[in-house]
Amino acid sequence: MSRVFFREELEGTATFWRIRRRDGVTLGFTSHDRDLWFDGVRHRAAPGMVPSAIRRTADLQADSAEVRVALSHDAISAHDLAAGRFDAARVAIGVVDWETLDRATLYRGEIGTIGQEAGGFTAELRSAKADLEVDPVPRTSPTCRAQFCGPGCLLSPARFTHEAVLLEIDFPENRVRFSGGPPASDCADGSVRWIDGPQAGIRMEVTIVEGGWLTLDAELDPELLPGLHALVREGCDHTIATCHTRFANAVNFQGEPFLPGNDLLARYPSMRS
Repeated sequence: MSRVFFREELEGTATFWRIRRRDGVTLGFTSHDRDLWFDGVRHRAAPGMVPSAIRRTADLQADSAEVRVALSHDAISAHDLAAGRFDAARVAIGVVDWETLDRATLYRGEIGTIGQEAGGFTAELRSAKADLEVDPVPRTSPTCRAQFCGPGCLLSPARFTHEAVLLEIDFPENRVRFSGGPPASDCADGSVRWIDGPQAGIRMEVTIVEGGWLTLDAELDPELLPGLHALVREGCDHTIATCHTRFANAVNFQGEPFLPGNDLLARYPSMRS
């Protein structure tokens, strides 16, 4: 909208927040005393959520913001926060006229650090300019620097992602077994993304593969039951041997497996008899 807010002495404006989680769920909130519907999203009245500080700069310095939220709405729960459902979620903050629904977005970013307080939480938001802090110069390494099936690797993720059915659960060891998916040995360093059940949409990394069991890096929900579905992504150990023999993708290997390491500098000549 082209409207200029706060030009008049008295205006009917409210703040709105829109959160787009990585599992596809979009949540909208507003500081108004009733729900507002715009941009195809219902923004629910949540007076406990306030932006405590928003900083925007014209230079390349990263913009930042912080939001303080009272856990008074069912859409945001401590359980979902602990499960990581809001990690790296995209956030938009703006102002809206509650009568005409004219609106303007003041800030866009993603959720960074989340901290819990008594009865609520605080979330640090990072703008797109935070990506400028990443060093674009690659460092030499004997293993591949590319993300498996990501940029640089060029393998198709659909080829190595399989829908599987949960067969068994070992809660004490935090591990699972699947049927209908890839061999467990191919899932080392892979991931599991739940399709249904209490943790639907959450992605977990495979840390250990042993005897057909996949040990995951996030705690399994006690309500998980056999028969649930998940997308199991195969993994890669990022070595040149695996890239060549298993994937026939050595031409795209993003590493220097034959470059002498730092131990070369520590070598010294020795006499041989």
